Amino acid sequence: MHSLKLILSNLKYFAPVWVFSSLNFIIGTWVLYIPHVKEKLQLNDSEIGLALFCLAAGVLISIPTVPFLSKKIGLGRYTLIGVVLFSIAFLFPLMSSSYVLLCASLCIVGMFSGTTDVAMNTLVSEIEKRDSCNFMSAAHGFFSLGGALGAVLGSFLMPFFENPVYHMMVMILFIILINIVLGKHYFKIIEESVSKEKSKREIKILKPLLALAFIAFVIMSSEGAIEHWSTLYFTEVIEITQKNLAGIGFIVFSTTMTIGRFFGDRISEKIGSLRIILLGCFLASVGYLCVLFNSFIMAVLGFGILGLGLSVIIPELFRMAGKTKGIKASVGISFVSGIGFMGFLLGPVILGFISDAYSLKISFSALLMLTILALIISFLKLKSGKVNS
Repeated sequence: MHSLKLILSNLKYFAPVWVFSSLNFIIGTWVLYIPHVKEKLQLNDSEIGLALFCLAAGVLISIPTVPFLSKKIGLGRYTLIGVVLFSIAFLFPLMSSSYVLLCASLCIVGMFSGTTDVAMNTLVSEIEKRDSCNFMSAAHGFFSLGGALGAVLGSFLMPFFENPVYHMMVMILFIILINIVLGKHYFKIIEESVSKEKSKREIKILKPLLALAFIAFVIMSSEGAIEHWSTLYFTEVIEITQKNLAGIGFIVFSTTMTIGRFFGDRISEKIGSLRIILLGCFLASVGYLCVLFNSFIMAVLGFGILGLGLSVIIPELFRMAGKTKGIKASVGISFVSGIGFMGFLLGPVILGFISDAYSLKISFSALLMLTILALIISFLKLKSGKVNS
């Protein structure tokens, strides 16, 4: 819990971490209205999946631009700009009056999401190196906390807003104001540069990051799928009758992920990157098995275990990528997160098509198989010692 105390005791650490919370706070509100958007535009599961593909495509398109934006605008400056633009962009999906506009608006959301995500991770990586401290996992814990808070507060406020747009506007205003106040603590931070000689070796250095990138691909497939399909899983598979309980899976998932990430930095220091990634994959597999029971209680428990298992993997991968010697943190994190977001891109889409062809339960069975594959690959690749840790 040392990293959590570090963050809460000093605004220079809390300020960049709040950006993590902000992004998922907005997303946590958005996921509550996915069933509303589906009903409003009369979409099927595959069409929802394709729309989410557009969001992830925007992420993937924008990620390679982060090193350029970091250099030209400044890492801290762009992080603040990015979170403001990302928040505002989430108004447009709820305002969309057609499927085409929905896809286009989600693509724009994805573009700001991708650049802001890499910028904030790079910002934390730079602060970790500068101050010789570890709080990447805890920062991702605040990301999960933001999702849980957004979903919980959003569920509470939903009955008070007939129009979802007004609800989202209130959330956006809240997030922007706080970030503007806290932004002064990281606004002037710039990224550490590397020598021209080292820059020429970046392609060669990226080779050992392939294993990290593949694991990120698998894990982010699960994170993206759970984030966007958990509410529909409870309405269509578990068949709950109370709509305000549809977000329970995402709320529990985000809560346990928050807890896991707050402890992740300390656990990583004690058992090492290899063991914590393997443990996370194992727990996630158990979580999926619980989710696949046709029981409300078991499904809620399963999403809780899933959140705990997945919690530490991505922060650990980003930390390792950001600290690879001889390469800029933004380049290493952009590479690993870019491949990871390909999974985020494909996961929701494939789930939609599988759900249409078979069922949403079969889709989640596919996620279980993918997680088991991640467990096997992480053991083989990381055990070989070819990945920096």
